[in-house]
Amino acid sequence: MSRHQSRDPSQDPVRFPFRTAADQPLPDPGAKRREIAMFLILAVVIWPILSVAVVGGYGFLVWMSQLIMGPPGPPPV
Repeated sequence: MSRHQSRDPSQDPVRFPFRTAADQPLPDPGAKRREIAMFLILAVVIWPILSVAVVGGYGFLVWMSQLIMGPPGPPPV
């Protein structure tokens, strides 16, 4: 018998996705606390630092390009 024939077809998650949901183990109790902590770290620490870095990097790029190419505006007459 092959490996696929020995399995119970009612346990196939592709054909019966809701049948195996009751058989899966419950997550550990600390998982929700870790998920909330990770969300807070992302929302309060990482995203603000990343947004300041992106805006600051864009400002630095504009500043350096103006040093090289001159300020924007019409050419001098």
